[in-house]
Amino acid sequence: MKANGPGHKAASGTDEPVQSKRRGVCLVISAPSGAGKSTIANALRAAEPQLMHSVSVTTRAPRPGEVEGVHYHFRTLEQFEAMARAGELLEWAIVFGRGYGTPRAPVEKALAQGRDMVFDIDWQGHRQIRAAMPDDLVSLFVLPPSLEELERRLRGRNSDAEEEINHRMTAALDEISHWREFDHVLINSELDRAISEAKAILTSERLRTSRRIGLEQFVSGFRI
Repeated sequence: MKANGPGHKAASGTDEPVQSKRRGVCLVISAPSGAGKSTIANALRAAEPQLMHSVSVTTRAPRPGEVEGVHYHFRTLEQFEAMARAGELLEWAIVFGRGYGTPRAPVEKALAQGRDMVFDIDWQGHRQIRAAMPDDLVSLFVLPPSLEELERRLRGRNSDAEEEINHRMTAALDEISHWREFDHVLINSELDRAISEAKAILTSERLRTSRRIGLEQFVSGFRI
C-alpha cells in the first residue's frame, strides 16, 4: 500500500501529525581555558532560551548579590561530601578546599521531560557525567587554532604574571591531551562558525533515533 502523503491525518484523527516525543540531550562542552567553551555554551543558551542551565552546588560562601538556588546551591563541605557519597552529584570536585558539583536529580528530571541541557566543564567532569548517564550525553571538545593563538587570548584577558601564564598554558596542554575522549571536536578559529557547528551537533543529537520516544508508534500510523 502506498504511504499517505504529507497532508494525511495522523492516526489520532487530528489534522496535524502527531509529533513523537524525545528524551532530552545532555551536551557537555570542554576545552582548555581560552579556547572558547563558555562563549560557545552561552551563545547556544542565548539562541535557544529553552536550553536549561544546571545550578551547581558549591561550598564557597555566597558573593554579594548571589541568590540560593539561582546562582548556586550553597552547602557546607560536610553536606557536599554527604551528597557525593550518596550519589546525588553527577560530577564533582574539590578545588583548593572548595567543592563544586552538579546535582543529579534536576538533570534527570529535565532530560525525562525532553528538555536539553548544556554544560561547560572540564574533561574530568565529562568523564564523571559519561559514566553516570552514557546514553544521554553527547560531548564536544573545543580546540584553539594554535597554541600561539591560545597564549595570545590568555594574555589578552588576564593581567597575570608570566609565571601564571606559563601555568595556564601547561594546564591547557593537559586538557588538550584528552580530546580523543569526546564525541565531537571543533577548532575555534572563527567564533561564528564554531557556534554554528555546535548548534549543528545539538540539532543532530535531537534527531537521533534512540532519543525519539514513541517514534515507532507514530510511523505505524502511516499504514505503509
